[in-house]
Amino acid sequence: MPAKSLRRVLTVPWSEINVRFFRHMGVVTAAILSMACAPSTPSPESNNPIPPQIHSFDGLLPDVEKVVLENGMRVLVLPRRGIPTVSFVMQYGIGGIHERPGETGVAHLLEHMLFKGSETIGTTDVAAERVLFGMIDELHEDVVAAHESGNLAEVEKLEDEINRLEDQAREFVVANEFDRILSQAGARGLNATTTSESTIYFVELPANRAELFFALEADRMANPVFREFYSERDVVMEERRMRVDASPRGTLYERHLSTAFKVHPYGQPVVGLMEDLRTLGRRDVERYYQDYYGPNNAVLAVVGNVEADDVAAWARHYLGSIPKRLDPPTIESLEPEQTAERRVIIEWDAEPALRIGWHVPEATHNDAAAIAMLSVILTGGRTSRLHRRLVTDEQIAATVFSSTGPGNRFPQLFQVDVIPVHTASIETVEAAIYEEVKRIQEEGPSDEELERVRNQLEAGRVRRLQSNLGLAFQLADSESLFGDWATTFKSAELMKEVDRDAVKRVARRYLNIENRTVGILQRPSVSR
Repeated sequence: MPAKSLRRVLTVPWSEINVRFFRHMGVVTAAILSMACAPSTPSPESNNPIPPQIHSFDGLLPDVEKVVLENGMRVLVLPRRGIPTVSFVMQYGIGGIHERPGETGVAHLLEHMLFKGSETIGTTDVAAERVLFGMIDELHEDVVAAHESGNLAEVEKLEDEINRLEDQAREFVVANEFDRILSQAGARGLNATTTSESTIYFVELPANRAELFFALEADRMANPVFREFYSERDVVMEERRMRVDASPRGTLYERHLSTAFKVHPYGQPVVGLMEDLRTLGRRDVERYYQDYYGPNNAVLAVVGNVEADDVAAWARHYLGSIPKRLDPPTIESLEPEQTAERRVIIEWDAEPALRIGWHVPEATHNDAAAIAMLSVILTGGRTSRLHRRLVTDEQIAATVFSSTGPGNRFPQLFQVDVIPVHTASIETVEAAIYEEVKRIQEEGPSDEELERVRNQLEAGRVRRLQSNLGLAFQLADSESLFGDWATTFKSAELMKEVDRDAVKRVARRYLNIENRTVGILQRPSVSR
């Protein structure tokens, strides 16, 4: 979910906000306030080239310093000179697969709520807000009970009262103040995203404002206030309607996953099911936050023009006293081995689409590198097998691409997505894909293909190194998912070692009919 735009005009002057960071610590840092108010050096575009001397790490792992705070938070620092900015990625190892039954979408909704401010940011009277929140929460529980009894008239009456009280609470809200503080300090790219396994918050700041991040993040972690909750829940419900319920391809994606994963929570949507979103209350989201959003479940990656010692000191000072939370719940529902092809057909008056998924191992499996190589051979660029055949030669598809997902920790799907041209049938496109898969299984890739893919991988590696934010994402994700920030760097090297026999072997092992799930989006007339 994109955070509120930093370009948005905010009306409340900084000087009018009584910001008292770290009420939980009793610490007020005047220097931080002065940093936020003082003029800052404009942040350059994030895609500006980095000086040649830091384009690569010369085949070595980057010089990352890892600091583990007493409360369990892991902080990764990679100093890089050349651009006067610092990128921050805070990743929590909690996402869609960790939600309780009946609470799908709570992780994504919480992501929205954490931009609403704290006890001191975004409010003129937090005590008055909390009185109204209590009244609203009680009414919401009555709404849920009325829904369950089928008393729709009572539901409407109670929801009107909730809206009235939220309007009262909104009188105390200083809208978008969290964003405004960062914007005034020169921040760029403030955003967040929720996945099946993680929730990630990120921003780029001028190097001379780096300490401000720690102040704000500590305040957000320790003292969040989930204001304007029910109106924001309506925003999320509308997001679901637009991206899934009213979207043919969104519906195809969701139905395909739920067909492929009958048991494992990978099959449930991160955005949440509509029936669950309707009943989620502010207390539900607050409980989820209090249970799992702890420093022991968090990884902070900091990349840019900053000293590692400074980052370590700021992290300990601002974040070190935040208490631990529960570990993420253990995922005990393992997906049984699939023994027969599954198909799901979506009828919609829309452009057709085809989605094929095969079950493959988790990202840490010994076969992962060969599967990644197979993906590039099939759909990695204009010279890949499927693009060349479907798009260039036979012209039966407009686009084709592949991916693995929806997560990395557990056995996942190797997925091929195709948009056929209007003159080609789904059956023709599907048959062509299986023919190319069979060729790979029987012959393997050529030496030329392997060399091309290795060159693509190296080019991609260089591009990633040019972005501080991209590196911060890579570090945080690797540390959060695998417990080692270096894992993904090592994985890239492993892919270079994959040979023809390895690609052929994984294609034979996993890309078979019994193991695949096919999703088809077609016009209603096709099936009649």
